[in-house]
Amino acid sequence: QVQLVESGGGLVQAGGSLRLSCAAAGLTFSSYAMGWFRLAPGKEREFVGAIRKNGAGTYYADSVKGRFTISRDNAKNTVYLQMNSLKPEDTAVYYCAAALKDVSSWLLSQIKYDYWGQGTQVTVSS
Repeated sequence: QVQLVESGGGLVQAGGSLRLSCAAAGLTFSSYAMGWFRLAPGKEREFVGAIRKNGAGTYYADSVKGRFTISRDNAKNTVYLQMNSLKPEDTAVYYCAAALKDVSSWLLSQIKYDYWGQGTQVTVSS
């Protein structure tokens, strides 16, 4: 059974940093591209960023580009989201997801992901 478990969320002041982790089990992690999405109150779930299965390519939403960094450790079956210069508008539940089809143009689309975690809350206070 595939499991994606996010951790590292919490409450932080604006301008602060958090690092989210997503630990994967039950799949061949190195065969999957990984993505991060977020769901804010009153909004639809949106793409945050993604990383190719070999880590060679990363992609970001314009709203987080330059502030967030995705990385992965295939030996640890874990993907990370380093979030710096956080803003109140970054407040959301953050989800990681795994996509078997590692096609760069697809990674921005939620429907291309096969597995999802339960999410971790990030709250940024002003």
